[in-house]
Amino acid sequence: MAQTKPAAKPAATTTAAPAAAPAAAAKLIPAQSDIGFTFRQMGVPVEGKFKKFDAQLAFDPKNAAAGKVSFSIELGSATIGDAATDAELVKPDWFDTKKIPTATFQSTSIKALGGGKFEVAGKLSIKGQVHDTVVPVALTQAGGTTTATGAFAMKRLDFKIGDGEWKDTSIVANDVQVKFKLAITGMGPL
Repeated sequence: MAQTKPAAKPAATTTAAPAAAPAAAAKLIPAQSDIGFTFRQMGVPVEGKFKKFDAQLAFDPKNAAAGKVSFSIELGSATIGDAATDAELVKPDWFDTKKIPTATFQSTSIKALGGGKFEVAGKLSIKGQVHDTVVPVALTQAGGTTTATGAFAMKRLDFKIGDGEWKDTSIVANDVQVKFKLAITGMGPL
């Protein structure tokens, strides 16, 4: 009786499903964005801003809880529009930019509040001091650009900003208001 070899198994064919196109990454548009701060010096409001900053965004407004946001701000880019004062800001008593040139914010949770409003909780780090911070954010969208606006208060002495002789809050107040307007491309719809 002749033995027959079993028929060769047909080669497995796998038809890979086409890979879904990755979602466009949300990106900050620095030229259209602002991060500013206001404090009082001898009772008079003083406004400043940071000229250099960046953000990494992994955020879908429809799934806010899964989002992650991080910022880095070059402290040496701070300006209040006066060259002599700006030169002081980089020194050890203020931002100490030679030692720690960057401030950072890293989100730990994002909560949707409805109507394009969100609450971003995270860790704010300035001059090696890290504090929990909650930042309210409102989003609006027009023409493919998402604009994130918000403001929060902080205490400069919590971060050792204005150390040494500058700890006296009767000259430079402890309260600082930080406000921002960030232009972002590639974010999903609200």
